[in-house]
Amino acid sequence: MRTVGVEEELFLVEVGSGRALGAAGRVLAQAEASGTVRLPGDGPGGELVHEMSEQQVEADTRPHTSMAALEAELRAWRATTAEAARAVGVAVAALGTYPAAVEPQVVRSPRYVAMIERFGMVGRQHLSSGCHVHVSVTDAEEAVAALDRVRVWLPVLLALTGNSPFWQGEDTGFASYRNLVMHRWPSTGPIETQGSAAAYESLVAQMVATGVLLDRGMIYFDARASHRFPTVEIRIADVCLHAADGAMVAALCRALVETAAQEWAAGEPPPPMPGVVLRLATWQAAREGLDGVLLDPLTALPRPATEVVTALLEHVRPALRGLGDEALVEARMATVLRRGTGARRQREVLRRTGNLAAVIDDAVQVTAGATD
Repeated sequence: MRTVGVEEELFLVEVGSGRALGAAGRVLAQAEASGTVRLPGDGPGGELVHEMSEQQVEADTRPHTSMAALEAELRAWRATTAEAARAVGVAVAALGTYPAAVEPQVVRSPRYVAMIERFGMVGRQHLSSGCHVHVSVTDAEEAVAALDRVRVWLPVLLALTGNSPFWQGEDTGFASYRNLVMHRWPSTGPIETQGSAAAYESLVAQMVATGVLLDRGMIYFDARASHRFPTVEIRIADVCLHAADGAMVAALCRALVETAAQEWAAGEPPPPMPGVVLRLATWQAAREGLDGVLLDPLTALPRPATEVVTALLEHVRPALRGLGDEALVEARMATVLRRGTGARRQREVLRRTGNLAAVIDDAVQVTAGATD
């Protein structure tokens, strides 16, 4: 059975003020001192690490076959991070962008310094939190076959996870403004179908050879073949406000890859959507989330978001059933469609309180599991 691992980026918040605080070094040192910065063993994942900003940390799970175990680890990492943060006077919030005004504090590692020197304001202003899902594949050919077939469905995952409506204290009008922030980087977004591992590797090599990117690690496609692990890495989602939603997205990603692999094995071609149209579908998903219309993944025509989400569920239902995840995803998806995404909740809290600090405090409470 395919394994799934999740990387979650989380904001660090000053208790009481709602201000994003550059405390990553102290939080990680506290976790190291308490023996909770990584899980025992030598496998991938299972650790708390730096991100590009001192106002963030990243929690990486171990690979799992059980979605219940994956969700338990997601919740455990949130709790562990919150405990280490509390010890140094900060809290943790799962938000795609920071709602209030903030000045990013870049970690002064050689790599991040080089990125700032190369990309200027794009790097200096970058501050967003995503959810990256790694799904295991058998080899490079299966990885690219999966990428070619899941690409049209990725905007639906973005719509399900929109959790970044605010930027520098303003409502952006988007459910996922993080997606637009990510598109400032030159290698982000959807790509055309590749057809083979050789074609994909040629594309990546050509991009690196331009000198625009520092290295292969800066290939920021919405989904990519991981350069570190034998996985497809689906990167399009905002970090979810609710841990349960993160587990649902992970299950959907695994089912998408499994469905794609079966289609490839059966000789079925990828859906023929041009990259420029797929970019429009991604923009529409970032704009509307679940509260409007999305573009149908097969026709590229507008449809109500609930219908497109239902189409995704039906597309992967056989794989979900075979993997034992059908009931979990069906129930979680119904919950998300009923209560909305993190973006809707953030806006509802602001309407009720008139205060972005209250939005941040609410996110802290949800991230800690204190409220639904």
